[in-house]
Amino acid sequence: MEIRAPHTNEEWESYFSLRYQLLRKPWNQIPGSEKDDLELYATHRAVYIHGKAIAVGRLEEKSRTTGQIRFMAVLQSYQGQGIGNALLKELEEEAWRSGKSHIVLHAREKAVTFYRKAGYQVVRKSHVLFGEIQHFLLQKRKE
Repeated sequence: MEIRAPHTNEEWESYFSLRYQLLRKPWNQIPGSEKDDLELYATHRAVYIHGKAIAVGRLEEKSRTTGQIRFMAVLQSYQGQGIGNALLKELEEEAWRSGKSHIVLHAREKAVTFYRKAGYQVVRKSHVLFGEIQHFLLQKRKE
């Protein structure tokens, strides 16, 4: 298992394709909806096994002291094996290295337990994505 940023055009295509397949396509969203205007400014990480991306995540700067984790997803066949946790820790370490003391994220309801086990606290209910996916705002402070 290797956690790193995508490098080649093929790896970037695979990265965004995985994001789309896991986070947008099941809700009939159009290709391209997995990207936003902050892609060039964010820190991207993917988990690779035998050269294949099986998990993705992104860290972006919200302020000088706060980072936000977004677009976290792990292929279902690899869930429950610690891969998401390893990816989350890599993104957190990047936030701490860059001087952040606080991380926020908006988690889908089914992912809240995963983040709570990783030390995140639920702040409040957040938005409802695509009219059906309840999200919660969570946060974690550097220890």
